[in-house]
Amino acid sequence: MSRPTGRVLTLLELLQSGGTRTMTELADRLGVDPRTVRRYVDHLIDLDVPVEAVRGRYGGYRLAPGYRLPPLMLSDDEALAVSLGLAVARRSGPAVTTATASETAAAKIRRVLPERLARRLDAVLESLAFTAPPGDFAAPDAAVLLAVADAVRHRRPLSIRYTDRRGRRSERTLHPYGLVAHSGRWYVTGADPGIGEDRTFRLDGITDARILPGSFEAPDGADPARRVLTGFATAVYRHEVTLRVHGTIEEIRARLPAHIATVQEQEQEQEQEQEQEQEPATDADPAAARWFRVELRAERLDWLPGVLAALDRPFVIERPDELRDLVTALADRLAAGARRT
Repeated sequence: MSRPTGRVLTLLELLQSGGTRTMTELADRLGVDPRTVRRYVDHLIDLDVPVEAVRGRYGGYRLAPGYRLPPLMLSDDEALAVSLGLAVARRSGPAVTTATASETAAAKIRRVLPERLARRLDAVLESLAFTAPPGDFAAPDAAVLLAVADAVRHRRPLSIRYTDRRGRRSERTLHPYGLVAHSGRWYVTGADPGIGEDRTFRLDGITDARILPGSFEAPDGADPARRVLTGFATAVYRHEVTLRVHGTIEEIRARLPAHIATVQEQEQEQEQEQEQEQEPATDADPAAARWFRVELRAERLDWLPGVLAALDRPFVIERPDELRDLVTALADRLAAGARRT
């Protein structure tokens, strides 16, 4: 695409966004002088695009009211970005819609690309490698996703049919606060007025979502992403783990993020008692390094000793005893390996 042609398309895009654009604004955005802007406007008029000149102090150019926009047009960079985005989404994780929809959309874009650009795109896709296997998560139903998003935006209650991970089916009413994408899955979080508690549901477990009459008020400071992460950290699992860790919140969160563990700063008196019991050596700012209480739930414990070793901060295991045994066993193996010659 030649540079002048690209600027004419950029001018059309600016006018399509609505309102009147001044000559100064258009010249600045296009990087040309006012005379060239007028020439580009003439090009659009020659293509039967009804561009109107608006006179006066705040005059400029605009599209005629009621003008129906032409079909979607993409620049080379935009076409490549969309095509690569679809390819990466299909390979590295679940798409918002089905894989078939992503493939057909990519095929349509590929068919209308100029041959030169299509060859460049093929070269990129053929040379692209991934460090992780493709995601095997189920994609949410497009109709469900759109219904939930509409309910979130307009604060409307939802009726959903849900199947949990154990295969149990139920019908619920939900006041949805927001949509959250996390680790390849989509979630909706909100209040269940039937039980008076906040709940989080995976979208791929919702088989039907219908907007109900009425509206609701979301609580002040509602943070859907934080609610989802907190839900993961406090979910019911086989083991309940409680630790005391000395360090900064950043050091702890680097190994135990919010969706794994809850971290709470301990009271000053408790902290002083623990520092008397164990004075940790730390390279961190003494004012920032403190004792924190860390709680998490897990189906298995075998991954935790390695995490605590990588944390490289003083810690105390309060429960369970099984974790103490695993940490001791890891320490013995490391010590034995260090003694070998």
